[in-house]
Amino acid sequence: MTPPYLKLLGDSVEQACGMPAGYCWDRKATAHAEIVNHLADAAGDPDLALLLQNTPGQLYDLMVTVGPASGGIIAGSRHRLLALMRAGDDDGAAREMERHLGSLLWMRRLCRGPQSDTAM
Repeated sequence: MTPPYLKLLGDSVEQACGMPAGYCWDRKATAHAEIVNHLADAAGDPDLALLLQNTPGQLYDLMVTVGPASGGIIAGSRHRLLALMRAGDDDGAAREMERHLGSLLWMRRLCRGPQSDTAM
């Protein structure tokens, strides 16, 4: 991860996390979902970017479903992810993203029931 991409990720995280609590949740979810595009760009792999092209939309849908109550969980995960990436801990960053997605899926099950597992 190059310093310019780390700065871009940091700016993206701060923008999303810095939006006021009363801000329209769908806009905050959009800002949070953008991190996937930034991570794909940073990898510099066009095949990976193509593979992940629908992921921000799916992540957005997941965050909108679980609602604003997940805002603190998402912000905490984004900050941990960024800290791990700044430390050069790629495996730790991957585990953080995996745990983050798992917690959002768990929250969605609470909102919609267990049949929602197959949607993502």
